Formats: sequence, structure tokens, C-alpha cells
Amino acid sequence: MTPRTLRRRFVSSAAVLATALALTSAPPTATAAPTDYQAETATISQGVVESNHAGYTGTGFVNYDNLVGSYVEWTVTAPAGPADVTLRFANGTTATRPLDWTVNGVSGAVGITYPGTGAWTTWATKTVRLQLAAGSNKIRARATTADGGPNADKLTVNPVSDDTTPPTPPSNLVVSNIKSNAATFSWSAASDNVAVTRYEINRGGNVLKVVDGNTLTATVDTLTANTAYDISVGAFDAAGNASQQSNVVAFTTPPSNDTQPPTAPGNLRSTAVTSNSVSLAWNASTDDSGSIAGYDVYQGTTKVASTGSLTTTVTGLTPNTSYTFTVKARDPNNNVSPASNALTVRTSTTGTGGIPAYDRDIAKVDLGWSVAFLPDGSALVTERDRFEVVRVTATGQKTTLGKVPGAVTTTGEGGLLGIAISPNFETDHWVYFYHTASGDNRVVRMKYENGVLGTTSSPVLTGLSKNRYHNGGRIAFGPDGKLYASVGDAQNTGNAQNNGSLNGKILRMNADGTPPSDNPFFSSGGNARYVWSRGHRNPQGIAWDSRGQLWASEFGDSSQDELNLIQKGGNYGWPACEGTIGDCSGYIAPKRTWSTSQAGPSGLEIVNDWIYIAGVTGQQLWVTQINSAGTGVGTPQAVFSGRWGRLRSVTKTPDGGLWVTSTNNDKNGGSPNTLDNVIVRLKFG
Repeated sequence: MTPRTLRRRFVSSAAVLATALALTSAPPTATAAPTDYQAETATISQGVVESNHAGYTGTGFVNYDNLVGSYVEWTVTAPAGPADVTLRFANGTTATRPLDWTVNGVSGAVGITYPGTGAWTTWATKTVRLQLAAGSNKIRARATTADGGPNADKLTVNPVSDDTTPPTPPSNLVVSNIKSNAATFSWSAASDNVAVTRYEINRGGNVLKVVDGNTLTATVDTLTANTAYDISVGAFDAAGNASQQSNVVAFTTPPSNDTQPPTAPGNLRSTAVTSNSVSLAWNASTDDSGSIAGYDVYQGTTKVASTGSLTTTVTGLTPNTSYTFTVKARDPNNNVSPASNALTVRTSTTGTGGIPAYDRDIAKVDLGWSVAFLPDGSALVTERDRFEVVRVTATGQKTTLGKVPGAVTTTGEGGLLGIAISPNFETDHWVYFYHTASGDNRVVRMKYENGVLGTTSSPVLTGLSKNRYHNGGRIAFGPDGKLYASVGDAQNTGNAQNNGSLNGKILRMNADGTPPSDNPFFSSGGNARYVWSRGHRNPQGIAWDSRGQLWASEFGDSSQDELNLIQKGGNYGWPACEGTIGDCSGYIAPKRTWSTSQAGPSGLEIVNDWIYIAGVTGQQLWVTQINSAGTGVGTPQAVFSGRWGRLRSVTKTPDGGLWVTSTNNDKNGGSPNTLDNVIVRLKFG
């Protein structure tokens, strides 16, 4: 067989149209259990069964010959009608490998593309809708280019129903036997042209209980005391068609006999300060009832906010003024917790977002890769190639605190990179670092007490693959108190789509390095437990907006850099998709792209929903504003173009400004004996 060629293909508009018609037509819902058919047991023309790439199911997979017309043909048994046909495949090249699908010799779907998956051991799936005859069918997947088809593992055939008629709404919903934690619901049956198979009892869009289609009464015993409910019931048929909701019953559960107040909210902290606002966050309280009804925020003795979340922003404050805040929790019986720790915050004199102006030089350093401010207003700065941590005051006084043990260079983009201060620093004194070590990239933490940095580090998360480039490296604590890390693909594009790899991801972990159980892939075990989002090439900047949404900046390859709004469990497409170029169907699109010559986005900061991005390649600071819906951004503006060279980090300061660092001469390990890069302060308004 001829070797796989490594070249990028662009899909023709005809193939894209065919794909769209095959994949996005209004889908009937599956009604029969799917059946798997292994590729190695099918009829193969101009291909071979192999087992030299891990991750396949069955006994092997089919490697298509690299020529037009090679095919795999499965014999499947199904009822008459449409079926979702899913191919599990791998494509370790950048060539998009289209297939034509036929059923019993008749064309079913044309030009369906199978993009690169990054590695031959990275498997993906793609589904087409085909029309099958009753009984036996021959389904053929035929290569249409000289690159042949992708490696084929198996075919999954899932017959779907033509039934598109939903049931009628259930009626006459009533509630009875209301208790502090339970209530019983009864309703009249819905009707359907085939049959009703289940009912769902809902509170808004949240399902409280599911019963079968023959059950018309149910007790829900997971309610909360002293709480208002609006309940309805919906019906579903076997095809998955959903009825409209029944009538709504409204009621309030009675109080329980609970007199035990919740625990006090913990670790009240400020996450952002402006001239007229303070953003607050705190750790959750617990209660013997199992739930917290809400939190009340006090400014002195005055209640200024009530919320069900763990964050709030207090507005309408006076510039350059100190305010003291506390938070109390309430349980459903209105038992009130003790107050949290008191937090005193001074509003800034400026810092309301917008286009910043130059204020003053702060200090000269070597390669100041990341900056994090301490509670006393001074900052810790990481020197990438000197592996040193430097304390810098607002007036520019510098003190070298020591080196992070085990940090090494990659003579490229590795070294001592990100830094984050523990949200509980005043009590635990932990400072977190992301650095390259002899065998990997890793996150560690060190004690910083009484002005002295410890001489040893404790591992938090290890085993992040390293390379000369694409090491990522930014770390930050989110509003939820979890530690996030942006990790590059380590120049192995297959890492980005492989949840078994920690690379090409944004990771989320507890402060001690354990994976949080609410991470999207936690149940998969292994490295996947840490994955928050995937499909990244080399993300470096992360920050949160006023809604608590995570934004990230990402270096592109040769076409487009990206600004992404990160979703839990989201897939951002690399390597199949770069920005908006490539096979981007099914991936989350960036909110803004730049030519890779203009940006090279590294550090990212957000002040009052204005985003600031330090551009390395473009040697300028990009500024854009998040829209009022929080779903996108305006047109970015470039400022300070070429003034300080390659800009690496941008960090908001406690006094309402921005610190920006440059890292010139940094491409091949830098020049650690020369302090020729700057930290400058920018101001607003």
C-alpha cells in the first residue's frame, strides 16, 4: 500500500452542500436499538484489515487503499425507512477524505467528508441519514479521491421512525398530599397516534420524575421545604415526540421542623474592583436540609444584594473609598447562618474599562511571562527563562524571591510560565505556578510567607506533555474557586481531540489538584476527569466576565488566531478547524478571529466586560467590548502598536489600572542575562 499523504484539502462547495443535506435534514427520532457492524467483517475492495493503531473496537479496522473507488460494504438488516448510519473512523493526516454512500447500489449521500482526527489512534464518528429497505441491505462507503477513505472501525445502524405526530397534552393535572419535601400529582392521559410511552413531571425545564405511559399518578419526594413550585406534565411517544405541557399547578411546600441554620459562607473575596463597583465571590454554605435558599450580602449593616449564586457585584459605590462586606446564607426554613469573614475593599480611582492610556513605566525585567497581585497590592512576576519569581511593588521596587525548583527551558516557549495566587492566600499562603520540567509541563504550588518564597514545590498536576512550542501555560482561579489551566497541544495535533490527553485543553481542578466531580467528562475516568474544554491548539489567555463566563485567547497555526467563549465540555475544533477555516461543522466557532500575523494572542484580561489581549506576534494590545447579551464582542481595536514590542501579559491592578509586560527576544530561549523587557502601567479615563 502507498503511504498516507500529509496535505490539507479544502472541501468543494458541492461537497459541503451534500454534507449539509445528508446531516442536517429534520431528523425523525430513533426507535430501535442501534446495531454495530465491524468493518473487518464486511466486504472490502482495495483495502486491508489492520490492527497496528490502538483504540479500535472488534478485532481490527479497515485501511482503505489510497485510490478512487476503494470501498467497504456492510450487509445490514433493518426495517424499511430511514436510519442514522454512523461511521467510527480515524484520519491521522490533514487530508479531508470524502466518501460516497450507496444503499443496494442506489446513491444515498454524496461527498461526505471525514477530516483529520490528529492521529491514527484518535477515533471520531460521523453520521449520515440513509433510506433502507425492509430486510437485508448492502451499505457501501466508497472513496472518491486518490487519498482513499479514512481508517474504518465500525458502522452503527440506528433505524428511526417516520412518526412525527406528538401526543396531545396531558390534562387535569392536580396536586395532593403536599408535604415539606414531597407531593403527589395526578393527571388525565394524553393520546397519541401510536402510543404514549412515558410522562415527565417538570418544574420549568427541569425533570423531577419520569414514569411509564400507563402511569397517571406519581409522588415526587425530592422537594424543598417552604418553597414555591410550578409543576406541569409532558407526554412522549416511542419516536421521542414531545407533547405540549399540561396545565400548571402552583403551590408552596410547608416549612419543616428544621431549626438548624446553615454554616457560614466561607472565603468571601473580591474578584474585581472598579471606581464604583466591587465584585464578590464566596464558598458555598451547607445545611442539614440539603439545600441553601439564598445568600444575603451586607455592606456594613445594610443588605445590598440577595442571590442564589456564589457571586455578586455591588454597584453605585464612591471612588477611592473603603467598604466592608459580609455574606449570610439562608436555608428553606429561613434559618440564617453566621456571617462570613468580613472583607474590606477599596474602590479604585479609575478603571471602568474602555481604551486605556499609558500611565508610567513600572520596572525592567527579562521575560515577564505572567503577573499576579498579592493582597498587599504588590505583584509576583514569573521570569520565563531565569525561572525566577520577582516581587514588584506599585512604585517599581523589585525583589527576587528565588527560583521555582525543577523549572527548565525548551529553548522555545517553555520555562516558568503562569502564576496564580490562592483565593485563600491570607490563610494558606499558597502560590501556584505552571512550568516546564525535565519530562513534562506541570502545575505546582509553593509557600510564600513573611516575604519569603519556599525552596520546595508541591505537585498539583503533572504529566502535561511538553514540546519546544505549544506549551500553553496560563493558570487562574475562577469565580467558582477552581483552578483553570490552558494547555497547548505540545505540537501533537492528535492530543487536542483525545480526552485521554491533558494537552490541547483547558483543564479545571480543585486547589489540591484533584478533579472536581462536576467536570464534564469526570465519569470517563483518567485524564478526562480534568477536561473542561478541548480542541485547542495553543491557548494562553483566560479570564472571566461579569456573568462568570470564561473567555480564552488561542494561537492559530498559519491562518487565524482566536478569541473563544468557553463552554463546559465544548469542542473548539482543532485540528480539523482553525478559526473558521477547515472542516468546522459541529464545533464551537470563535467569537473573533485575527490573521496570525496581526495578533498572536497571549495574556487576556477583562475589566467591566472590556477584553484586553496582549498580542505577541502583532506587537499590540487588542481591546474589545463584550456585547450586552454576553454572547459576542465588538470590533477589536489595536492600541500601542509596536510601542513595546511583543506583548505577553495584561493584568488588572488593585488600584484600577492594567499592567502589561513585554517578552522580546523570546523565541529561542530568550536572553536571561539581559533585563531589556518592560512592565508598564496603563490607566483609564
